[in-house]
Amino acid sequence: MKIVVCVSHVPDTATRVKVGNDGKTIDPAGVTFTINPYDEYAVEEALKTKEKLGSGEVVVVTLGSDNSKETIRKALAMGVDSGVLLKDENPRDSLGIAKALAEEIKAQGAQLIFMGKQSVDYDNSIVGQLTAELLDFNCVSVVVKLDIDGEKVLAEREIEGGREVVQTSLPVIITCQKGLNEPRYASLKGIMAAKKKTIEEKAAASYTPTSEVISM
Repeated sequence: MKIVVCVSHVPDTATRVKVGNDGKTIDPAGVTFTINPYDEYAVEEALKTKEKLGSGEVVVVTLGSDNSKETIRKALAMGVDSGVLLKDENPRDSLGIAKALAEEIKAQGAQLIFMGKQSVDYDNSIVGQLTAELLDFNCVSVVVKLDIDGEKVLAEREIEGGREVVQTSLPVIITCQKGLNEPRYASLKGIMAAKKKTIEEKAAASYTPTSEVISM
């Protein structure tokens, strides 16, 4: 089974950020970027699923500039097999991100997709659901427990005031919440192995924005 994990390259939560001179984006000067914390749970769950199956391939996908390769390499060091960078220097809204990811997931032929429940930069919490809609995949969000048996998917998700257990089937997009697992640290062996793994670069699917940031 091919498993795709979608990750974001985001400012570290401990980094002090300020608005750039254009008044619409953050000033990147002095900002430390890292893999989105919720996406680490997605990477870990993908690796655990592959290990449970005893075979398969895990591919990490991100959208952004060359700087986003740092985040891909961290996922590769954790144990992911290969990476894909969808290159686009311009900021996108959630729908634009979802369209780029959906096109790549379709090209990969993957039936099982993991993402974090949200990215910690804009906190829109909607890319997973939008991507599933564009692909006509099932989607379970804010997942804290997961069991996959063949085509059957049993997931426990957080809801206000409690938890909900739902059953669905492949193809599915799972958005991951803290508590689903404990992400592994990249070992020295993993870091060295990551240097030999491939990162494929592709132009992101074209997109005409449907929204515009007026001011920040």
